[in-house]
Amino acid sequence: MSKTIIVSNRLPVKITEKEGEYLLNPSEGGLATGLGSIYRQGYNIWIGWPGIEVHEDAQPGIREQLGEMNLMPVYLTQEEINNYYEGFSNEVLWPVFHYMAVYARYDQVYWDFYYQVNSKFRDAILEVAEPGDVIWIHDYQLLLLPGMVRTSLPDVAIGYFQHIPFPSFELFRLIPWRAEILEGMLGADLLGFHTFDDSHHFLNAVTRLLPVNASSNVVLVNDRAVVAETFPMGIDNNKFELLSSDPEVLKQLESLRENFQHTHMVLSIDRLDYSKGIIQRLDAFELFLQLYPEYIEKVVLYMIVVPSRDTVPKYKELKETIDRIVGGINARFRTMNWHPINYFYRSFPVETLSALYNFADVGLVTPMRDGMNLVSKEYIASRINNTGVLILSEMAGASKELIDALIVNPNNIGAIARALYEALNMPEEEQARRMKPMRQVVSKFNIAHWVKLFMARLQEVKLMQQSMLARRMSLDMQKHVSRDYKAGGKRAIFLDYDGTLVGFNADMDAASPDKDLYQLLKDLSDDPANQVVMISGRNHETLEQWMGHLNLDLIAEHGAWQKKQGEEWQKLPGLTDQWKQDILPILETFTDRTPGSFIEEKSFSLVWHYRKVESGLGELRANELMNTLRYFTSDIGLQLLPGDKVIEIKNVEINKGKATLSWIQDREFGFKLAIGDDYTDEDIFKALPQDAVTIKVGSQVSAAKYYLRNYLEVRSFLRSLIA
Repeated sequence: MSKTIIVSNRLPVKITEKEGEYLLNPSEGGLATGLGSIYRQGYNIWIGWPGIEVHEDAQPGIREQLGEMNLMPVYLTQEEINNYYEGFSNEVLWPVFHYMAVYARYDQVYWDFYYQVNSKFRDAILEVAEPGDVIWIHDYQLLLLPGMVRTSLPDVAIGYFQHIPFPSFELFRLIPWRAEILEGMLGADLLGFHTFDDSHHFLNAVTRLLPVNASSNVVLVNDRAVVAETFPMGIDNNKFELLSSDPEVLKQLESLRENFQHTHMVLSIDRLDYSKGIIQRLDAFELFLQLYPEYIEKVVLYMIVVPSRDTVPKYKELKETIDRIVGGINARFRTMNWHPINYFYRSFPVETLSALYNFADVGLVTPMRDGMNLVSKEYIASRINNTGVLILSEMAGASKELIDALIVNPNNIGAIARALYEALNMPEEEQARRMKPMRQVVSKFNIAHWVKLFMARLQEVKLMQQSMLARRMSLDMQKHVSRDYKAGGKRAIFLDYDGTLVGFNADMDAASPDKDLYQLLKDLSDDPANQVVMISGRNHETLEQWMGHLNLDLIAEHGAWQKKQGEEWQKLPGLTDQWKQDILPILETFTDRTPGSFIEEKSFSLVWHYRKVESGLGELRANELMNTLRYFTSDIGLQLLPGDKVIEIKNVEINKGKATLSWIQDREFGFKLAIGDDYTDEDIFKALPQDAVTIKVGSQVSAAKYYLRNYLEVRSFLRSLIA
């Protein structure tokens, strides 16, 4: 019976200790609510840290109690909490991921503990995980965990969700352990982010820092397709809608109406954090009172700041600054029976929050950076009469969904002050016109929808991986091909060169054959039953120099030149190179504009190489060049071939497929094999009959029957045939 294993830094319970006795209370958090439907069922399980250091004697007892709730604890020492959680998670990852990189402290000891604790979580998973299970890992405290689990359980389904922003490459690369972090994340099959920007930043970082390829949102990691996608997280909207008519909430709502009879309320709720923009919000409110003095005694900012990490110097300092600014504004503007800011530094029960959400005319949510920000969604869900106005920072993930809010830049205090004025003067029809579509979004894309969507997509990704694996040439398939090879009688073997028999080299001329490859080709061609054909895009002089002494037939420049063993080179009749004088100046212009690119001239083709160009710039220029050349080439019988970091322009008549067919003409072969890695090799795969064995190197979409990962696998496959 397969199960789902949820893993997060914290378990969805609060454990409190009183004189050696431990009490367990379920937590109210959004994630706990959303995943409750999963972890409470059947054999499913949630693994995490219980939130406090538990005395060793009490650990087995608590583990048993938690086990009854389908929870499994990972116990951490105070030293681990200080370095892994307070240290690496909150003093390296949190500031960098929230674009506050100046606050980051890159301490080696933090990293060592981060690695150690992620390993502890891995060991906990391995205790309970079985083949067929689904593992869903949550958030930035466990970035290394997917990779660690993948190493031990290569076939298990692993999802990862990032609840905070993922920063742009420029910031992410500041982290000294950036490559290890990305490798850890790529252990997952599906990576979820709140916004398209976040997933885009992640893919950008991966392709620039690691030797992997991505096409759109799929990264290939050792043949495993890893997908990065957007899943904006929702809330339990029903809970907040029902709370609006809860007796306790209605009672509190009544007392709010009495206390603030003739006053508009602007509501602000945050955890104490420098990413929340609390200071700028206070400055904006002060500016509002200066610009619109008619609102003195008519509006109140009801500000709740939930305590968090206030022992950390940065946070302590932030709290002192907030206290000082609130004190200053209240001292400056207050009158005998009114003060502008009602400020609370504590947490409140959900009934009180619901009453405030229902009462406040304006929800003011202006973080500097936020993965999603669920307060904005809770405010919307609570407004069952479609009144009220949400002012929302464009830097919160929620702003991508709640587009009918008044969207502001949190650094622009003038814009926030004006938005407050607009919100307080907004007619009710306009409030409803904005509120209705936002309530629909919050209701449809709720937490249950988010969980369902993520889990369904994870299954799809696993199926996609399976279908790709079906074509990967397993050892069984190789044995099968080997039997056909031995029984085949006369055999034709077509081999591409670059990327197929040797790896790519930034310096083209450095990719000459090594001793091992010469021996392999000699052994293949020494068998009298084999006719080996080297079919390459290289110019014929180079092929002659490298391969001329071997017992092979050579086809160079994609078929423009052919040479049978022991004969002279023959060029394809009717070819012209007159067109080069028109195309060469275009390529030269692009080469001048693109440092690191160069032009290679062959007899009947021109090649523009951008392997040495800065990543990103090369692709951009290549696209521009393709678009420019399409104009010139379509009507003069030329073909454009985009390859691996190259663009080739050649005569239409030249084609590896045609060259293969003309070579095979009037001969009988019992076994045909073709191996290639490039766009141009697809022509060979298509030209050969159905019974041929065709192999693509690298796992892109291809007309070939099978694929092998790289040139090393090709060599070992060819060796297995000879053996």
